[in-house]
Amino acid sequence: MPTSPEKTLGGRRAQAARNDEVILEAARAVFLDDPKAPIAAVAERAGVGISALYRRYASKEDLLRRLCHDGLCRYIAEAETALAEPDDWTAFSTFLAGVVDADVHSLTVHLAGTFTPTEEMGRDAMRAGELAAALFERARASGRLRPDVVVQDLGLLLEACAAVRVPDSKRTAELRRRQLAVLVAGLSAAPTTDPLPGPAPAAGEFDWRWRRRE
Repeated sequence: MPTSPEKTLGGRRAQAARNDEVILEAARAVFLDDPKAPIAAVAERAGVGISALYRRYASKEDLLRRLCHDGLCRYIAEAETALAEPDDWTAFSTFLAGVVDADVHSLTVHLAGTFTPTEEMGRDAMRAGELAAALFERARASGRLRPDVVVQDLGLLLEACAAVRVPDSKRTAELRRRQLAVLVAGLSAAPTTDPLPGPAPAAGEFDWRWRRRE
């Protein structure tokens, strides 16, 4: 049976979407490692020709914008999901865990100042700030939040978690969750005896950073 034009078009669109996802994942890895890396390094890591990459992104700046805007949209999605949680403190802590797990702030820290944001990104950034403030105020209303904490402390908390990185991505996620638990406990007005998620950092686990890079 011959393939219909609609099915062919749908298949091509699906393949294009898959290719775009591969490119974005490669770009994320490349630019988190070195924000100054050339766009050719992304094509090489993604296993696509440079022309295929340029068909989707006219410049490195376009690609950086897309990466950061995707991260911003993920932040908004995590906040909107958390707002549906009826318990105020759980909503707050769930939001922070979702953003840490999504690794949104690694992009912010590494790529800030490397491109010109669009007006749409500006609007989304304002929306993200409003949502975070709403979750923060709910946490304060619950009585669980220290009175001297301000909403801007959340940015410091998220950047501190994003700074935790080891070569193994699964272990990185474990360590970030542990760091988050320590920091959230510090935000709480009430002492907690909840055990920290593990495994705990091992002696020498971060020594890999001192290996000479060739």
